[in-house]
Amino acid sequence: MRIGLLLLDVDGVLVQYQRAQRVLHLAQALQVAPQDVRAALYDNGLETAYDSGTLDGPSYLARLSERLRSTVDAPAWIAARQAASHPQPAVLQRLQALQLPMAVLTNNGALMKQALPTLLPELFPALQDRVFCSADFGLRKPAPEVFLRTLEALGVAPAHTLFVDDLFANVRGARAAGLHAETVRDGRGLGKVLKRYAVS
Repeated sequence: MRIGLLLLDVDGVLVQYQRAQRVLHLAQALQVAPQDVRAALYDNGLETAYDSGTLDGPSYLARLSERLRSTVDAPAWIAARQAASHPQPAVLQRLQALQLPMAVLTNNGALMKQALPTLLPELFPALQDRVFCSADFGLRKPAPEVFLRTLEALGVAPAHTLFVDDLFANVRGARAAGLHAETVRDGRGLGKVLKRYAVS
């Protein structure tokens, strides 16, 4: 077995994501109540619709702006996401030392592609044009099909791909699609997985 691609989750692996910090940052930037931001994003399925590809980026931002009665543009969205996303240095250090090709598959809308260079400036050059969001496919992890569509775009076979995610449900979905997949939440866990698969 030869691993030819390391496929990475973002939230919970590359960064620790704290939703409450994102809500608070956006609330302060727009001068609105945090509970209003929370309700606008999550209570009526707006965020889920965007992550699933039902809404494109401009429509999503327009609806969010309408609900909050204030303009939420892409830079404001990215700034809030950055405030809530804390890179995991031990994970990034291990990844930057690898020679293996890497890609990202995240349950997010396309704005995440714009945010990643800001969130992960040191790692992003290795991920250029290799970031895939659930919205790209109208599918979310753990659906096996979303893994297959990602690998088809990359031209890599499932049997030669190692996927890591902090949620076992997503790991199980990847395995169902024929990928090697393991749960990883920190640098130590990633190191063990890379050693097990003889990835360097």
